[in-house]
Amino acid sequence: MAAFEDYLYARISQDELGLEKGVTRQLREAREYSEKTGGMVAGEYSDNDISATEAAPRPDFERLLAALAAPNPDGVQRRIVAVHTSRVWRNRVERAHGIELGRRLNLIVKPVNGVELDLRTAQGRMLAEMLGAQDTGESETKAERIQSAARERAEEGRANAYALYGWRRVYEHDDRGRVIGSRDEEDPAQADVVREIVARLLAGDTLKGVTDDLNRRGVPAPRAGWVRKGRAKGQTPDGQLWSNTSVKKMAIRPANIGLRIFHRGRPDEEMLPARWPKIVNPDDHERVVALLSDPARGQLKPAARSHLLTWGVGECGVCGAHLRTAWKGSQKWGRKQILYLCEKSGCVGRNEANVDARVDAVMVALLSRPDVLGLLEGSQSRQVELLSRAEALRARMASAAAAFAEGEMTAEQVRIINGRLRPQIEAAETEARQHQPSPHLTLVVASVGEQAAQRWAGYTVNQKRAIMEAFGVRVIIDRAKKGPGFDPQSVRIIPRSPDGAN
Repeated sequence: MAAFEDYLYARISQDELGLEKGVTRQLREAREYSEKTGGMVAGEYSDNDISATEAAPRPDFERLLAALAAPNPDGVQRRIVAVHTSRVWRNRVERAHGIELGRRLNLIVKPVNGVELDLRTAQGRMLAEMLGAQDTGESETKAERIQSAARERAEEGRANAYALYGWRRVYEHDDRGRVIGSRDEEDPAQADVVREIVARLLAGDTLKGVTDDLNRRGVPAPRAGWVRKGRAKGQTPDGQLWSNTSVKKMAIRPANIGLRIFHRGRPDEEMLPARWPKIVNPDDHERVVALLSDPARGQLKPAARSHLLTWGVGECGVCGAHLRTAWKGSQKWGRKQILYLCEKSGCVGRNEANVDARVDAVMVALLSRPDVLGLLEGSQSRQVELLSRAEALRARMASAAAAFAEGEMTAEQVRIINGRLRPQIEAAETEARQHQPSPHLTLVVASVGEQAAQRWAGYTVNQKRAIMEAFGVRVIIDRAKKGPGFDPQSVRIIPRSPDGAN
């Protein structure tokens, strides 16, 4: 019978490529030690890419503990064999729990490179505490050095590790060829891709449209060719494909305008100047961030951009509901046609092609007007007016609260005042959001003038909608008079007035 029943354990903190070379080597060394000292391997356990300074679960370590707690009918001495105790316990809490568990189960922990820790004895448990405290101290000191270095890099505006997509790293050498520094400069090919993404989104293209086109053209995604341990569903092994998420992140990242984030997502998050050059115009960056951060984008369904007037642009002239599309008609009496219908009660219905043609004609006439850009200025003025009104209403609520504090007003009076003013504030702020400057300003400006008809005809549904939304255009379908044919007068197309009102 073997002298020991050995349970081998290995852990490595970082393995971004998922190759598991570190844990494989550790298990091999533990296996060789077990054989050399008369042990019998009862199980091998390993947790890959799990840091000592993080509280991430260790699935195999939990299985190891379960195996050690199982009945031991033969009474063979059980050992945990690892290359070092720091592989077994990551922090003070785990170490205290492990030592107590070892006492109850009569375990021995034997590091390949270290002294034996006999947890059956007080001396062994004391030694485990002392050596473990040293391990924890070294780990925490290392973490402090890493954090300090990260802070220094952030304050100097340098990137972490590799150069970001859009830039390339150039190393500086001394006269002996040794690297003494580096800088990140623009990578023309990659930077052009970033600028293209931003420009197309501002021109009304969708994330999916941009993503599909980049993949169709074979443009490599960021970090393509890197071997990674995990890939998104549908991604190629070498990571060549773009996704909607990667396109969005590329468009809105602060790095594009020469900024870097330190401690992203933490309470002490900071935005600091970066040393790399800007590759996107700051105004374009601000507009694309506003566009992609708009909560209304999340309310659109996948088919929302297939038709010009669905999901918010068109409305029913009877009940004010949005429009939807549906196939109507009988093949017996003629082919079926797509109609715009009131999505609530079916109050109105009109042939989609006829309505779109009417919208096209009115929009071309609008964009051809020499004063059309003045409508955008009126919208901004209206937004300022509405926000000022909301602020004044808030001041009235604050005055009521102050009067209550001075005993000049009862709680019931304050409740009534707030109940009346709060809906007015919400209404003013809601309308003000509708008058925000269009993030598609470049597209809008390019669409006006003598070439309006030609440009409008070449635009996609998404681009047409973006222009209509920029000018606050409402398309209202009223009930038509009885009789055959399409009545253009039953479709009202109302752009925002010069004073900013619809």
